[in-house]
Amino acid sequence: MRQQKVNFRKEGSVATITLNRPEVRNALSPDMLDDLARALDDCKDREVRAVVITGSSGAFCSGADVRDFTHALERGPQGLSSHLKDLADRLHRNAVLKVRQLPKPVIASMSGIAAGGGFSLALACDLRIASQETRFFMAYANIGATDDGRSTYYLPRLVGAGRAMEVYLMNQPISAQRAFDIGLVNLVVPSDQLERHTQEMVQRLASGPTLAYGRVKALMDRSWTSDIGSQLDEESQNISEIALTRDFQEGITAFVEKRAPRFRGE
Repeated sequence: MRQQKVNFRKEGSVATITLNRPEVRNALSPDMLDDLARALDDCKDREVRAVVITGSSGAFCSGADVRDFTHALERGPQGLSSHLKDLADRLHRNAVLKVRQLPKPVIASMSGIAAGGGFSLALACDLRIASQETRFFMAYANIGATDDGRSTYYLPRLVGAGRAMEVYLMNQPISAQRAFDIGLVNLVVPSDQLERHTQEMVQRLASGPTLAYGRVKALMDRSWTSDIGSQLDEESQNISEIALTRDFQEGITAFVEKRAPRFRGE
């Protein structure tokens, strides 16, 4: 039986997904992306209300394993092309789309390196927290490749079109502080405090109105392709439906009673 390349742990209402190929700084492989798909499917469990994606042994993810590219090239250019198409499709279907379609908040907790497909995976998450020594590296231009992982979609929306092209064209590592300054990450913390700050963030989210979080996540994703009228109609429909949930009713009751609400994701 092959070793799992992604570890899944559920503690209470929080799920933690750990990329686990430490010998290659958690580089992506087809097997790893299949394991990641299964872990994200496990997060559909109603008891799970917030998710953390992180990496083992002091690295988040170094992107695709380029050594696999050279093996594929031994079968000729078409063999390499087929390998890259398969890997990109798995990254998109098994990771990026599953993260975006998960109706609950997903945090990328990063240390070490987040490069290539690992960079793209972090961009797909709802929030990103990084330790001070984390380095971000688009990396694709370094090997003459185009971007994948939907980074051409998320990066311009996070940092602006001009800055996004700069990140790709200049092809330089980005420090955690620089990533924070341009809007790539939400929080930078000392390395020895990453776990504590991650847990504080995810526990706060897990105790919040997670049904509303999921709906707003979907609304924001649709907003990029929706006209203003359609988006307003979607907002009206969603807020009328959320009024039927116990969380909303608890929220307004707690507000009137001047106490902290007790949300349950119901």
